[in-house]
Amino acid sequence: MPYILQTNRLTKTIGSKDLVNDVSLHIKKGEIYGFLGPNGAGKTTVMKMITNLWKPTSGTVELFGETLTPSSYEVLKRMGSIIEFPTFYEQMTGYDNLKLHAEYMGYYHHGSMEHALDLLGLSDSAGKPVKNYSLGMKERLGIARAILSRPELLILDEPTNGLDPAGMKQIRDLMKNLCTEYGITIMISTHILSEIEPIADTVGVIHHGRMKKEISMKEIRQMSLAYVELTVSDQKKAAYVLSEKLGLTNFKILEEGQIRIYDSKVSVQELSGVMALNHVPVLALGKKGETLEDYFLKMTAEV
Repeated sequence: MPYILQTNRLTKTIGSKDLVNDVSLHIKKGEIYGFLGPNGAGKTTVMKMITNLWKPTSGTVELFGETLTPSSYEVLKRMGSIIEFPTFYEQMTGYDNLKLHAEYMGYYHHGSMEHALDLLGLSDSAGKPVKNYSLGMKERLGIARAILSRPELLILDEPTNGLDPAGMKQIRDLMKNLCTEYGITIMISTHILSEIEPIADTVGVIHHGRMKKEISMKEIRQMSLAYVELTVSDQKKAAYVLSEKLGLTNFKILEEGQIRIYDSKVSVQELSGVMALNHVPVLALGKKGETLEDYFLKMTAEV
């Protein structure tokens, strides 16, 4: 089985509006797949079709080598998910919400609720009614519920909503652990690129309901264009020095005093020395490379 999940020309139309059009994505077993796009790009719509909450207007979804149908109950049992914001029985405790979920999933494993709550840092709140949980706690309880039955595939729609930076790091670490230690394949949608860059194996970029690109993070790093970033107080004078004193042409003037220099023949040390000789104060200087954010912005640029 080459892919644990793939969609083939998936389209969803409501009225005269195409929410997504011709979306084909491919997720390998054991990887973390980052599904990237601005708000409104179609990420949730695709995930609703993958989890059988919405039926596609056209196209197909294949899970574990089987085409998804309205009666694919056994296949769906092998998947955990959070689509949009998780909902619970507010009067019940966090523990009892998980227990109820385990019962209707037919999953009976001693200690599973305790383990899931512990992984998400909710053990101390397990006996409290969910109505008393914060937004971030509810988000974490949703993830605990999604991983409760140790699914083979985990679908998470913006899982870090409502979390503070420490909570976001906890979720990143958990995702890596679930993938490496438990062999769970994970698809995460997000518009916060810094959250997915450290953990993703592959990313798919969707924009205006269409897939722009699927690419491995390894490929992005390999083709990353290295450059020197120079920050100065006098951009005009610095540009003159680069072109007239150093003979450089391959550089880009940015905002807030930044200049990116793509010419590999000049070193950081040489730049620093020449700027000093020409009385151009340097505020910051260093080598950098393109990030996932740079790549994403290229893919979603309006043309």
